[in-house]
Amino acid sequence: MAGYPHPGHSGAVAAGAVRLSHPVGVNGADMHSSRRLTTALAACALATGLIVSGPAGGAILETGSEQFEFTETVNKFCDVNGLRVQVDGEGTVRYRLDTRGSKGYVLYAEHAVVDVRFTNTRTGAFVTSHETTMFKDLRITDNGDGTHTVIYFGTGNAVLYDSSGTAIGRNPGQTRWEAIIDLNGTPQDFDDDEFISEEVILGSTGRNDDFCTVVVPELT
Repeated sequence: MAGYPHPGHSGAVAAGAVRLSHPVGVNGADMHSSRRLTTALAACALATGLIVSGPAGGAILETGSEQFEFTETVNKFCDVNGLRVQVDGEGTVRYRLDTRGSKGYVLYAEHAVVDVRFTNTRTGAFVTSHETTMFKDLRITDNGDGTHTVIYFGTGNAVLYDSSGTAIGRNPGQTRWEAIIDLNGTPQDFDDDEFISEEVILGSTGRNDDFCTVVVPELT
């Protein structure tokens, strides 16, 4: 699954929490857990009549985009003593909410483009990354017990470049997840909804170059 690390931002509709939790790679499940909850709640709202759905063939409910910038200094980068790295980046997230199927569930899709520069604060040595990713709901199922199951996937490509612009690492591919949300018997009260679980049901299908193995020699 595509993705190299960069610090956090929050999307306009629920683009998820993209964060530098550890400088080894972004976990797509972490990035989009909060978005899963938003999507499932929208599905619940449809089921209870809070949103008027479109025809069975599908209708776009909302589209939008967000641009963001971030900067962060990371000490002991990649667990290397004395390696202090400044991380600067910018990106754009585009999202869409639409209805699909006979039940009119709301499905979510987003496309993100992120560019990041990692700079050794002592020497000035740097690498850059360019990432394009897409996350999309495939289906939402009412489990009949107050919970919904959401199947979604992420796909894309992330490339690392040295200071001369030569590609030195790649992370393409696709990953699929299954998430379960408990509505606690009160589908119209979103405050008590609970995110139960999320698991990978199809591991990354592409090449997965290790971020630190590739980057550390370029920065030291």
